Amino acid sequence: MDQDSDCTAERELLEAVNRITAFSTTSPSDEQNQPKAEISCEERKENPEKDNLQDSSASLSPNSSMTTKELQEYWRNEKRQCRQIKLLFEIPSTRIVEHHLSKYVVYKIIILQTGSFDSNKSVIERRYSDFEKLHRCLLEEFSEEMEDVTFPKKTLTGNFTEEIINERKLAFKDYLRVLYSMKYIRRSKKFTDFLTRPELQEAYGCLRGGQYTKALEILLEVIGLQERLTRGNPASIVPTLCAIVVCHKDLEKPASAFEYGEKALSRLHVHTSHKYYIPLLETMIALAYELGKDFLSLQEKLEEWKAKKDPVRVFTLKELAVREYVQ
Repeated sequence: MDQDSDCTAERELLEAVNRITAFSTTSPSDEQNQPKAEISCEERKENPEKDNLQDSSASLSPNSSMTTKELQEYWRNEKRQCRQIKLLFEIPSTRIVEHHLSKYVVYKIIILQTGSFDSNKSVIERRYSDFEKLHRCLLEEFSEEMEDVTFPKKTLTGNFTEEIINERKLAFKDYLRVLYSMKYIRRSKKFTDFLTRPELQEAYGCLRGGQYTKALEILLEVIGLQERLTRGNPASIVPTLCAIVVCHKDLEKPASAFEYGEKALSRLHVHTSHKYYIPLLETMIALAYELGKDFLSLQEKLEEWKAKKDPVRVFTLKELAVREYVQ
């Protein structure tokens, strides 16, 4: 009887998905001429190659083995893919750092999201040499796109005057805006690394040193920005999510660890060959057992994977995490 109820719930959810999708993408006059569950959003029109995404009716069928909860998460992810996300860059302030043999200006960058009710913002700091390195790397890979992009030059004198610093604040703000406006650049690893890598390196350094509270604090700050920057590639943030799981687990917060583990697994449901998939499954089974949750479905996925793959050495989740960002 319970199985029948689950199947009914899944069918009803699938039908609702199809109705909502068809309603949002077809006009009354076109309904008879278009597939019922066609998804057509500007994000996918602009980027037909991205992720080779297919519409929800093609990737999901009434015979889907996904649970109702997994179907709901899948549909939420589909809607996120279609929602247009824009980021704004502000540089409200700077500070001058002086060391024994060096002196430089640090620019405070605030990254805001528009087009949603999300009021979260990300705050990072970068110096002139960080921008300069980004510019050189982008010129190597995107010479044509960068042809007309201007970059503020260094001067022999006056680099620390208020006038020059204010000019550069405006110049770097416009520079980031222009880069983000070009889709191939804003999706590039070089651009994403510029905005997230220093913080991630610090977080993983803390994790390796056993400073889990500090590592977790930084990772939770970075994950929101990573999600905004990599919406077309949801699996790319799995390492960060798993590092958060490790921190929560070692801080003896199994419920929080399980919550972020579920987020990571939802991004790997079509990426079962991902190096984090099996270690994450094993960790989630242990957490579910500790929390008194049902872990049979997780166990089944683990056994199914092992039956299909040749036995290979698999690192634990923590072993994988501490290997990230090792120079």
